[in-house]
Amino acid sequence: MKQLRTLCIIIVLAGGAAATLTCADVKVIANPDVGAVSATSAEIKAIFLETKYALSDGSRVQPVILKGSACEAFARIYLGKSARGLETYYRGLVFSGTGLIPKMLDSESEIIAYVARTKGAIGYVSSTTATNGVKVLGVK
Repeated sequence: MKQLRTLCIIIVLAGGAAATLTCADVKVIANPDVGAVSATSAEIKAIFLETKYALSDGSRVQPVILKGSACEAFARIYLGKSARGLETYYRGLVFSGTGLIPKMLDSESEIIAYVARTKGAIGYVSSTTATNGVKVLGVK
């Protein structure tokens, strides 16, 4: 019984930790050729939900995301969706013919490498990840 109580406490605490993620937990990165040095959270949302394809300075960008649950923090913080909800959203874009699923990669190191070499690419990594070769965008 004590083990069950401990397990329940751990589950509740883990759920609470996920709910307290902030923008500081995630860095938005872009290819160095992107002219913007910052973006609003509304711009980031529009770019990743594919309702907008350029930042306010006119830089055309194309999102790249982490596969599956690896994008949970970003999806919740910036897009107001769960990772599963985001996948469903993208499938709806494809089904309706109004958009495509962004490039999906398996790891943060793949995201950084892709963004570094792909003109106009924009992605995200955790705040603790080294971001050599890409530009970190300030988010307002």
